[in-house]
Amino acid sequence: MALIPRLDLKTVQTLVMTPQLQQAIKLLQLNNIELAEYIEQELEQNPLLEREDSEGRDEAPSSDGGSADAENGERTVTAEGATGEAAFEAAEFDSPQTADSGDDDLFQPDAVDLVASEDMSFDGDASLDSDYENVWSGGDESSISTGDGDSLHWQVQGAGGFDMDDSALENAPADEINLRDHLREQINIDIHEPVDRTIALHMLDNLDDAGYLVADLEDIAETLGCERDKVDSVLQVVQRFDPPGIFARNLSDCLRIQLQDRNHYDPAIQVVIENLDMLGRREFKELRRLAGVSSEDFAHIVDEIKTLNPKPALAFDYTVAQPVVPDVAVRRSPEGGWVVELNSDTLPRVLINNRYFTEISKSANRKEDREYIAECYQSANWLVRALHQRAQTIMKVSSEIVRQQEAFLERGVQYLRPLVLRNIAEALDIHESTVSRVTNNKYIATPRGIFELKYFFTFAVGDNSAGEAASAEAIRFRIKSLIEAESVDNVLSDDKIVSILQGAGVDIARRTVAKYRESMRIPSSVQRRREKTLHL
Repeated sequence: MALIPRLDLKTVQTLVMTPQLQQAIKLLQLNNIELAEYIEQELEQNPLLEREDSEGRDEAPSSDGGSADAENGERTVTAEGATGEAAFEAAEFDSPQTADSGDDDLFQPDAVDLVASEDMSFDGDASLDSDYENVWSGGDESSISTGDGDSLHWQVQGAGGFDMDDSALENAPADEINLRDHLREQINIDIHEPVDRTIALHMLDNLDDAGYLVADLEDIAETLGCERDKVDSVLQVVQRFDPPGIFARNLSDCLRIQLQDRNHYDPAIQVVIENLDMLGRREFKELRRLAGVSSEDFAHIVDEIKTLNPKPALAFDYTVAQPVVPDVAVRRSPEGGWVVELNSDTLPRVLINNRYFTEISKSANRKEDREYIAECYQSANWLVRALHQRAQTIMKVSSEIVRQQEAFLERGVQYLRPLVLRNIAEALDIHESTVSRVTNNKYIATPRGIFELKYFFTFAVGDNSAGEAASAEAIRFRIKSLIEAESVDNVLSDDKIVSILQGAGVDIARRTVAKYRESMRIPSSVQRRREKTLHL
């Protein structure tokens, strides 16, 4: 066969990750707080995007599913709780060509009702593949876009001004003093010799986060060119500073300083402090023999040690822990069933300024300017559509999770069903990776508390008599409940717990019970019996 050049035409199907699709996937895996930060960056880069201030704005519904201002021609499109017909990975984003391109599929209903029934089906027998008009609760499009009290909006509250009449400035809390300033003040008051003060300040620079002195005393003496006895004497002074236990060399030293500050450091408790490793191994009988005290006195000693602070420096740690902000909320409907809705309080509301787009398009003469304006407008529309699709997918997945785990909402953790990503993906006809992105780092507020969406995914453990498997989380809850209810005369071993669970119809192995118990940091039955005997 001769080798000759030729042209062939063939048709193949390939999956192309366009920049727009990559943006949509990125938005899907962000939680509400991260999404707000991302949109802030987009607002800085795209002149056609604006953040809407809902106060004082008289909006009228526009024909494209958003809201338009009659004076400035702005179009409002939100991604609030919207659901559509397409799955996330099957969504088709049409590139807009003009400023008047239609967005008929963009709307913003605020909740989806899950009406409780025997088969836990959606209201109106609507499936997840059909239109959601019959299952969304809320008003019509005009009432949603006007911003009245019956609908939810994504908005960012404006920052306060510098009005001197504002009482918030007077009520602002003062700066909290940190540990370094607190100790420096005590050094300046209690230590008068310049050499001793220099040594104390050098020790202050060698404190770790817990408040322990990590530098070697010999190294301190060599670095500062002074005698070791001088360093030891300064150390005894600074160890009397507030908070008690500061400048300790180790845990035993920290606890000793605090007990001496309370004047409770007697010979018996000294033995326990010097043998903390035995206390950690719960060798109470041997430790009590070394201390030479009765069981009751030994119990009081351990109770006293429990009140001490092993990390005194953390008392000055004013880092505010960020609370978990739920992305989705579920509540019981007055008509029965459950209502699932997005948390609109933490999400911004995005505007596309059509009037500004029209003005600059008319005034743009250079080709580069026209291309830049068209790119900005297309990017803005893609962002709005991606936000809409993100809200739609989160609502779909959250609603299906609530439908699958209705027993948990009704009766508690012990009724949590085994659930994996594949179950949700098959029910919604989407890919498992989409479900994983939706549930990653996102939280849902329920009547039983705030949970990460991944909390509801737990694998099956053991089949019961009816052939149904129990979830691993429900088994952990049962084990913990049994152990908490045990008495000093009836401490349950792992074998006994297995017998109780098998009697309740759960087929589980002893090693599984031991693994779950250890994962919850529950000691063995022997250690628990020792603690209960000592009334600890």
